Amino acid sequence: MNLFTRLFESFLRKRHTAGHFRRRAMPLENSTARPVPDHLARQLLAAAHEDLDSALNRLHARLEGLRDAEAQVIGAQTGPNEVEHEKPLAWYQHLWLCYKNPFNLLLTVLAIVSYLTEDPKATIVIGTMVILSTLLRFVQEGRSNRAAERLKAMVSNTATVLRNGQQIELPIRQLVQGDIIVLSAGDMIPADCRLLSAKDLFVSQAAMTGESLPVEKMAELADAHGKDPMELANLLFMGTNVISGAATALVLATGNRTYFGTIATRVTATERTPTAFEAGVNSVSWLLIRFALVMAPLVFLINGWTKGDWMEAFLFALSVAVGLTPEMLPMIVTSTLAKGAVKLSKKKVVVKRLDAIQNFGAMDVLCTDKTGTLTQDKIVLERHTDVFGQPSDEVLQFAYLNSHYQTGLKNLLDRAVLDHVELQTEMQLARDYVKVDEIPFDFVRRRMSVVVSEKNDHHELICKGAVEEILAACSHLRLNGVDVALDASLLAKVLDTTHGLNAEGLRVVAVAVKEVPPHKTVYGVADETALTLIGYVAFLDPPKESTAPALRALAEHGVTVKVLTGDNHLVTAKICREVGLAVHGVLQGPQLDEMDDATLARAAEDNTVFAKLSPLHKERLVRALRGNGHIVGFMGDGINDAPALRAADIGISVDSAVDIAKEAADIILLEKSLMVLEEGVLEGRRTFSNMLKYIRMTASSNFGNVFSVLVASAFLPFLPMLPLHLLVQNLLYDVSQIAIPFDNVDAELIQKPLSWNPRDIGRFMVFFGPISSIFDISTFILMWHVFGANTPEQQTLFQSGWFVVGLLTQTLIVHLIRTPKLPFIDSIASVPLLVATTAIMAVGVFLPMGPLATYFKLQALPLGYFPWLLGILVCYTVLTTFMKRVYLRKFGWQ
Repeated sequence: MNLFTRLFESFLRKRHTAGHFRRRAMPLENSTARPVPDHLARQLLAAAHEDLDSALNRLHARLEGLRDAEAQVIGAQTGPNEVEHEKPLAWYQHLWLCYKNPFNLLLTVLAIVSYLTEDPKATIVIGTMVILSTLLRFVQEGRSNRAAERLKAMVSNTATVLRNGQQIELPIRQLVQGDIIVLSAGDMIPADCRLLSAKDLFVSQAAMTGESLPVEKMAELADAHGKDPMELANLLFMGTNVISGAATALVLATGNRTYFGTIATRVTATERTPTAFEAGVNSVSWLLIRFALVMAPLVFLINGWTKGDWMEAFLFALSVAVGLTPEMLPMIVTSTLAKGAVKLSKKKVVVKRLDAIQNFGAMDVLCTDKTGTLTQDKIVLERHTDVFGQPSDEVLQFAYLNSHYQTGLKNLLDRAVLDHVELQTEMQLARDYVKVDEIPFDFVRRRMSVVVSEKNDHHELICKGAVEEILAACSHLRLNGVDVALDASLLAKVLDTTHGLNAEGLRVVAVAVKEVPPHKTVYGVADETALTLIGYVAFLDPPKESTAPALRALAEHGVTVKVLTGDNHLVTAKICREVGLAVHGVLQGPQLDEMDDATLARAAEDNTVFAKLSPLHKERLVRALRGNGHIVGFMGDGINDAPALRAADIGISVDSAVDIAKEAADIILLEKSLMVLEEGVLEGRRTFSNMLKYIRMTASSNFGNVFSVLVASAFLPFLPMLPLHLLVQNLLYDVSQIAIPFDNVDAELIQKPLSWNPRDIGRFMVFFGPISSIFDISTFILMWHVFGANTPEQQTLFQSGWFVVGLLTQTLIVHLIRTPKLPFIDSIASVPLLVATTAIMAVGVFLPMGPLATYFKLQALPLGYFPWLLGILVCYTVLTTFMKRVYLRKFGWQ
C-alpha cells in the first residue's frame, strides 16, 4: 500500500474533512494512469525553469515571507489549502438517503395501494411508520457524523511558514500561494513548491509515482529538457514527504490547483476496496438477501396458489423480503462506532477512521517503540564523558554546538543537551562559533554533522550519532587532549565502555570531531571520514510507573507486546526487565537482514525485543506478524515509524508525532501511554461486541420468522399475518435495537481479542432461528384449536395472536442472546436497552388491545390468551437458554 492511496482516500472518501485511507484500497502505482492536464504540466515546467527573482515577483512573494494581511487577501481569492473531497451532505440529501431503503420504499408502495383502495386509516398508519423510520435514522446518523467530525478536528497537521519575517506554525489549510515554508525530516509537503534552498534533501515520492526509493531534491534550475514535472529536482509536490535533510521552498499552488489536487478531482468516483470489517458486514447482509431471494418467491407462490389472491400474496412476499433485510444495520453500525469513538475520546484516544475500532478490539499483537511508551519520555542528559567514561566538559560543549546549530528535526536527545547547558556557557559558545554548514541526519547513516567556524579561524566538523555508526567514520580517538590512532585494542576498550553505560540503562550517543580547512563552505556525507572520537553523551529515560500495570493488563486481555526500537539492545532489554516485560529473545537489525521471509516470520513470533532497527526493518516485522495470522497494532511517532504504521492492521500514533506518522495512523493518542492504549482496546472490544449483538439477533430472529411464515403459508387457508403486520413488527423491533450501542458488555467478552467471523454469524442464525419457529408453530396450534381462529372470518384474531407472540419473542431474544450468561440474573442489560425493549413489548400488547387496533387491522385478544402467552414466553426463555449452553460448549462464544 503506498501513501498516495492513503492520501487520496483521506481527501476523497471521508465526508466533511480530510480523513484517512483504508488500508486495503487499491494502490495507484503509476501516476501516468491519471495524467494531469497539459496546462498544469506546462505551468510546473515553467516554474521549474524560472529564475528565483522572477518566481518571487510573479507570485508577489518575498524571501522573508508574506505579511498576514497579504496572505488573507490571497486566501480569500484561492480558498483554503484543501483538496476537493466529498462535501457535507445537505440536510435534505441526507434525509433522502435515510428514506431511500427497501423498508421505506415498500411501505410507501403499501401506503399508495391503501390510498387507491380507499383505506385512509391504513394510509395514515403506514405513512407515520415511514416518517418515524426515516427521522430515527436521520437524527441518529446526524449526531454520529457530527461527533465523528468533532473528533477528527482535534488532530491537524501544521507547516512551518515565514510570515512577517518570522517562523511560525500554521495549519496546513491556511497556506497560500507565495508563502515561504521551512521543511525538515518528517514533514509532509503541504503544497506544490519550488525549492529556494536545500541541504541533503531526500523526498519520498512513492505517493505520486509508486517509486519506493527516495529522490534527492536540489534548488538548482531544472534541466531545460525535462518534460515530466515529477522528474524535476527543484519541484516538490503536495502529498509527498521529507525523508531527510532540510529546505526552504516557495509555495506555487495550493488545494485543487496542485498536481495532487488535479488528479484527485479526476478520481472522485474511484471505488475503494472494503476493509475486513466492511466485508464482514456486507457478507451478512448478502447472506440474508440471498436467503430472501429464495424464501420470498416461495412465500409468494405458496400463498398465491393456496389463497388465490396473487396481489396480496405478492405484497406479503415483499414484506417477508423486507423483514429479512437488515435495514437498520447501517444506522446501528454508524451509531455504535460513533458512540465508541466519543467514549474513546474521553479516554484520550482520537479515532480518525471509525471502522478502525473493530481492528482495535481484534488486535492481539502490539508492536511499540520504547521511548515515551515504556519510558517517561523525559530524557535527561545524565553524563558527558570522554572515550573511557571519565567526565568531560569538552564533549558537552561540542554536543551542544551540534544540537544548537542543526536545523533538522530536533529530537528529545537534542533538547536534553540544550537544556543541560547553562545560559552563560551557551552565550559564550554562540559568540565563539558561527555555523558554516550542516549534514542532516538520515536513517541509513544514523548520525548528523554541523560545521562551525571558531572565531573565523578554522572549521570544525562536529558529528553526533549512534556509537557504531560514529566509530565506522572514526580513525582516531582523543585521550587526555591527545589524538591517537584507533586500533583494535582501543576499539575493544571503547566498546566495553559504551556497553557498560548501556547496561546501566543509559542511551549512549557518540561525539566525534574533525578540523577542516576554512576555505570550504559546502559539506556533504563524504566529509564524514577520518573523524576523531572525543567521547559520549549518555541519557537516562526512566520507565513510567504506569507501564508495568499496563503491560500486565494488556497480557490479561490477550495482547502480546513486542518492542521495536532503533535504540541499543542492552538499554532496551534493561528497560523491559524494569517494567516487567518478559524478554523471550532479542534480535538486532543486522541479524534481520540475513533472514529470508520464512525465517523472519518464525523469529518475529519467537522474540520479544527487536533493536537497532531501520524503518524497513520495522515494516518487515509488522508484515511478518500479519502473515502469521495476527491482527497487528503498531505504535510510533517518528519518521522511521511511518512505513510500519501503514503496514499494520491498526496504526497508532500520538498528537505530538511528526506529520507523516500522524497521517499514516488510524488512531491518535492524546497521551503517549500504554495505559491509555489498554483502555482504548477494551472500549474497542465493547463497541465491536455490541455491533455483533445486533447482527446476530437480527439474523437469527429474521430467519426464524420467515421460516415460520413459510410453514404457516403452506397449511393455513389465509395469510398468517398481513403485510402491514410484518412491517409494523419489523419497525418496532428495529426501534428497540437503537439502544444496543448503549448496552453493557460482560467483562468476560472483552478479555480476549474479538475478530470478525462471518461464518459464525451464519451458524448462529441457523442454530437459534428455528427455536423461535417452534413457539410460532405452537402459537398457530393454540390460536387454531384453543381459540377457534381457523376460518378466514377469524383470521384477524389468529393474526393478532401471532403478532403479539412474534414481537415479544423477537424482542425478548435481545436479552437472551446478548450474553452467554443467564439473562436478568448473571448479566443485566443497560437501562436504555431495558427501557427500549420493555416499551416495545408493551406497545406490542397495546396495539391489538387498545383503540388503534382497527387502524392496524388487529383485534382484541381474549383474556384467556395471556396465561398461554406467559407460558410460551417462559418456555421460550428456558429452551433458548438451554440451547445457548449447548452452543457455548460446542462452538464457544465470541
